[in-house]
Amino acid sequence: MMKILANDGINQEGVKILKEKGFEVILNKIPQSELMDYINENQIEVLLVRSATEVRKNLIDNCPDLKIIGRGGVGMDNIDVNYAKEKGIHVINTPSASSPSVAELVFAHLFTGARFLEDSNRKMPIVGNTEFSSLKKNYKNGIELRGKTLGIVGFGRIGNEVAKIAIGLGMNVLAADQLIDQAQVELRLFNGQTFEITLHTSSLEELYAHSDFITYHVPAQKQGYLVSENEISKMKNGVALINCARGGVIDEKALLNALNSQKVSFAGIDVFENEPTPSQDLLSHPRVSLTPHTGASTQEAQARIGVSLAEQICALLEAK
Repeated sequence: MMKILANDGINQEGVKILKEKGFEVILNKIPQSELMDYINENQIEVLLVRSATEVRKNLIDNCPDLKIIGRGGVGMDNIDVNYAKEKGIHVINTPSASSPSVAELVFAHLFTGARFLEDSNRKMPIVGNTEFSSLKKNYKNGIELRGKTLGIVGFGRIGNEVAKIAIGLGMNVLAADQLIDQAQVELRLFNGQTFEITLHTSSLEELYAHSDFITYHVPAQKQGYLVSENEISKMKNGVALINCARGGVIDEKALLNALNSQKVSFAGIDVFENEPTPSQDLLSHPRVSLTPHTGASTQEAQARIGVSLAEQICALLEAK
């Protein structure tokens, strides 16, 4: 019986599919330092990970039984993908399974900042019963998203999902992507009707100049930041920035300076430069909405990820 180690977990829907096909699914969480020995001792042929477990050259070289490495999610910067493929190992991921969940988190952060929820939720439990009136006054200048312009940097699957929600809210959408000139955005209504909108991408300069809010959906940066003081200086005064992509896309020190000068009105951050020990200055800033890298952490996304991984594994192994 072929053994599959889901080291960072897998939804039960995926487990069910794999077991029905005769695979043994192991859900033990093996520490990184013990992973190589465990794989070899238990003759693991399929290793499934998320962002916590790293699959580097050394592990690939020393685990000759591995046939498939699967990443539950989009980014595969924790896997030496090209090297694994050179060694004849299949590398799979689930690029579209979590896109709707990440897109919804973007708007959770946008609504939070637009209505001061990040600060209100911190202060109401402490002084809400003694300073209610002053808090109400502090938060009286909230803004609506409708009619505002959302800039989307990176217009792949997640960026497209973000655009759908923005259009549904009545927002203007600008998108920038070096690889895409135009894209179709399909809106599907509750009654089954669908509408397609052709969205032409803009330059980053145009997006920065006209966006009230900017959200980033790009891969991890190999060198330098995508957003530093120079880029922030080109943005509108009072812009808001959302990063649910990867830590290191935005220079956190530059972001803090911009927040303190009010060049940036608020930020929503799901990913950090130094995970799992983010900057305390960023964590404690009153105008930053925070989540601990949970963009894909919904029940629905986990179910889609599990099913997608299971179906890909079955297709690859049954084809042999």
